Amino acid sequence: QVQLVESGGGLVQAGGSLRLSCVASGSIFSISAMGWYRRAPRKQRELVAAINSGGWTNYADSVKGRFTISRDNAKNTVLLQMNSLKPEDTAVYYCNADLRTTWNSGDLDYWGQGTQVTVSS
Repeated sequence: QVQLVESGGGLVQAGGSLRLSCVASGSIFSISAMGWYRRAPRKQRELVAAINSGGWTNYADSVKGRFTISRDNAKNTVLLQMNSLKPEDTAVYYCNADLRTTWNSGDLDYWGQGTQVTVSS
């Protein structure tokens, strides 16, 4: 069993900051990539930011310069520092991990339960 548990969401005023944290636990052999997605009301889920085991990062254009993703490989943890938040950042944020449970299993996608981020204007 693998679990991804997110924390750190909440309500913040525009211009404020929040930090999301996600910890992966359970039967994990290796994690190749971790990332954050979000789903806003009446919109499709979109990639916010991702980071691989080597530290390469990828960001949605809408968050570049405001959000920073980081990772602690030893703790199977990924963080998302969100600064200069805007009302349009309001969404449920989901943690994602591509990981293997054994040395010879393929990478599978795992998801957290989601955490609400609400930015008021």
